Amino acid sequence: MKRALLIGGVLFVGFLLGTMGDNIRRLFGASASALAGSAAPMAYKQEAPMPGAPPAPEDAEMAMDALSEPVVSGERRKALPAKRREIIQIIKGNGAAAPKPTVATMEGGEQAEAAPPSRAWFPETFLFEPLVVTDASGQAAVPVKVPDRLTQWRVLALAHSRSGAQAGAVASFAGTLPTYVDPVVPAFLRAGDAVRLPVQVVNTTSASVEQPLKLTAEGAVVEGSGTRTVRVPAQGSVVEYVTVRATQPGPVSLQASLGTTDAVVRGFEVMPTGRPVSQTRGGSLAAPRTLTLEGEGEAEAGSERVRLLVYPGALGMLRAELSAAAGRGGLAENAYTLLLAGRAPTLLETLGEKADADSLKAMGAISGQRVLRAARSPDVPTAALLAQAALAHPENPVLSRLGERLSAQVATAQRPDGTCQGGEGWTLQRLLVATADCAQAVRAGAARSVAGKQRAAAFTTRAMGAFERNLSRVQDGYTAAAILASGGVTGSLQEELRAKVREALKTREDGSAYLPVETGVVRADGTVPGETEATALAVLALAGDKGAPLADLGTSLLAGYQPGWGWGDGRTNLLSLQAAMALFSQPLPSQVRVVLERDGKTVTEGTFDAKALRDVLAMEAAAPGSAGAHTWTVRAEPAVPGLGYSLTLSAYVPWKAEKGQGLELAVKAPAEAKVGVPVQVTVQAASPANMALQLRYALPAGVQVDTPSLTKLVAEEKISKYDVEDGALTLSLPPRGAGEPFQASFRVVPTLAGTLQGGASSLAPVERPDLVSYVPPSRWTVR
Repeated sequence: MKRALLIGGVLFVGFLLGTMGDNIRRLFGASASALAGSAAPMAYKQEAPMPGAPPAPEDAEMAMDALSEPVVSGERRKALPAKRREIIQIIKGNGAAAPKPTVATMEGGEQAEAAPPSRAWFPETFLFEPLVVTDASGQAAVPVKVPDRLTQWRVLALAHSRSGAQAGAVASFAGTLPTYVDPVVPAFLRAGDAVRLPVQVVNTTSASVEQPLKLTAEGAVVEGSGTRTVRVPAQGSVVEYVTVRATQPGPVSLQASLGTTDAVVRGFEVMPTGRPVSQTRGGSLAAPRTLTLEGEGEAEAGSERVRLLVYPGALGMLRAELSAAAGRGGLAENAYTLLLAGRAPTLLETLGEKADADSLKAMGAISGQRVLRAARSPDVPTAALLAQAALAHPENPVLSRLGERLSAQVATAQRPDGTCQGGEGWTLQRLLVATADCAQAVRAGAARSVAGKQRAAAFTTRAMGAFERNLSRVQDGYTAAAILASGGVTGSLQEELRAKVREALKTREDGSAYLPVETGVVRADGTVPGETEATALAVLALAGDKGAPLADLGTSLLAGYQPGWGWGDGRTNLLSLQAAMALFSQPLPSQVRVVLERDGKTVTEGTFDAKALRDVLAMEAAAPGSAGAHTWTVRAEPAVPGLGYSLTLSAYVPWKAEKGQGLELAVKAPAEAKVGVPVQVTVQAASPANMALQLRYALPAGVQVDTPSLTKLVAEEKISKYDVEDGALTLSLPPRGAGEPFQASFRVVPTLAGTLQGGASSLAPVERPDLVSYVPPSRWTVR
């Protein structure tokens, strides 16, 4: 439904609509198909949407009486301009009477009322407008699509003028129907559950109503007759019960209709009962990728699914880094952010995008201030780290001069033998990597002045001599790649170092290539580099090498990226982004079709358009029959080196009791329970001494935890804290002494009758979550 709120007020208005309904309304789900304000009626029109889709917009406007006085008074209210004193006012309209139900003509000339449209859209908060600008007369209209929930809606409006005066108002309106039906559905069920769901029929009129009540389900089975006749007294309600059996995992859509009066669709998910297992492969879409995955032979029926994520290439990563880089802390991170701000315009232009000058200016200003503080009296490693970042801003005279000064400082630190930095306890491997970093910093200043060019030439010549003399002692691919990435190595030395890098590369089962980090290898700051950093260095080292598997190295680079976090610390991010730009510098096509096949048959497909190419494309589909070995193919049309993919095949298999290295867990579920009656649950655990544990107790659908009984356990210091969620309770157990077992009891309250299954409970150390002890699921009978 579409309504228009007419607002009279000051220049800027913030607007929010949310539910005021009580817990029963939240459980029943409801509708505002026919809205009625406290005084004014309103016109509405509604057409039947598809199940699960929001209702179609309406053409009529919502009319309401004026809101109560705004929450301002006294001198503050007088400060507002006279024309603005009615901060928020809903203009009262001439509402029309609600239309009669549509009449359909049946065979033989008889007429019968058509089935009512289904209510299926139930958000809690459905409108948030942080900025509404009024017109010259101080009014603004806000279109509103009102959900199908039968409840009391709350309207909160806040406003302020250009001069800073503020005010606000709150109003509410009700959504109801004369007679309606409300099925209570659980948050979830598990495959094999059979539950008695209550269905409430409410009559708000002054006459009794007798209508056929019909219930159907998609994805589950309604047992017995789904149709019955109900009689509801005037101003009364009745509750009917229907048994629903969840036969297999997946979404369930339950539809309840009351004659021609009302119909509602409510949905929930049926979860598998087994243990989740999955396997993931990744790569780039530079060419069709074919791989073999062996599905689980004991997979539960309906639990096999496949999920394909396609990640955007350099453009997506660059935009993500521009958003996240400034929020990271640390010297290397600040240098990386400043360098990124300086290079972003050129990089974005290369990829077919336009830079946001204001955002980049702010990003450069913040990171520039941080770098200036760190560069007041830097040592050589700091100068080498910051030089390139400062020199990336030639338009900023302060940063440009700082970059030249830092570059010159690094150049003067070179030793007569051509190496740079070094100290007591340094290995030759670390010294060569540090010299490569220094060479890169000095070379960055070559374009700024004649003196910088002369320093770079002299430094590079001496450094090449050091690299050449120690070539036979370069035994690992990381060091060879770092020397090559410095940019000052040419001729036969370059070819010999490239050969060392190529020999060190490894290939995974999915075809992606990476550069491993050997034992004892460190970077210039003395820390052990990560595999992603080494792979990025390999890309920079082998750029232009026709024999290098650059696309496969790019696959690992794409797979290692995490939005918000990047590839790792500042040094790793710097190298990885440079490598990504070198590999995927071509603009992506305007549209890319991605297809996933199993044994030559299409399972799912999706399309990237030009706008979405900067986001992640997610495709998921059921994959029955995936047990055993199958050939999966992922391809992009056209093939795009700048796109990476992640393919996950998942399923659920039967649980088996498992103990994790000295961990033992036992749970005692009630043999029988009653709806609304608290029952006791006991858990026992044993583990090695001085080990903090996390115990996750899985609950059946509809079972609520009695929190006072858990609060008591905290007060008794048996547990340190607890977390409650739908279907599970997590207890944090403090460390205990040797031979001291854990035992505790708490209460739960069933709210659904039927035969229900809990999930598997688990016990794991907080610091070693991989060491898990499992207890298979239990079955509950609730009367």
